[in-house]
Amino acid sequence: MKLTNEQVAEIVAEASKKMSDPNYSAVMVGGFVQSQTPAAQFISAHDQDLGGAESVVNVIFHCALISTFFQRSGGRTPRTLGYDDLDLAARGKPLDHLAKVQPAVADFIKTNVENTHAQELIAIIAIGFHAVS
Repeated sequence: MKLTNEQVAEIVAEASKKMSDPNYSAVMVGGFVQSQTPAAQFISAHDQDLGGAESVVNVIFHCALISTFFQRSGGRTPRTLGYDDLDLAARGKPLDHLAKVQPAVADFIKTNVENTHAQELIAIIAIGFHAVS
C-alpha cells in the first residue's frame, strides 16, 4: 500500500506535539530496538559513518516513526526485518528506489534528515517495511 502525503503529515504532526515529552523519543527508540533488533544492529554498525551514538539514535527514531506510518496505513506493525530483508533493500540506490515505491516516505526523509548516509540507511529500513507490509 502506497502511503499518502496526508497520512505521513498527520503522523509527523502528532509526533511533533509529543516531542515535548522527554520520554516519547526514548520509548520510540527503545520499542524499535526491541521489535526490530536486526535493523537496529544494522544501523548501529554504521555509527562511525553517521557521526556517533547520537546520530544512531536519531536514525533509529526516524525509522520508528516510519514504522508507525506503515502500522497506521496497514493496521499492524511491520514484521521484524531480517538480515535478508535488509540486504535486498540495500541494493542499488535505496532513496531513489524508495521515491518510486513510497514517494511520501522518501520526501519525509529528504525533508527531515540532512546527513545523506543517514538518509540512505533510513530508506533501506523503509523499503524493508514496504516489502513486508
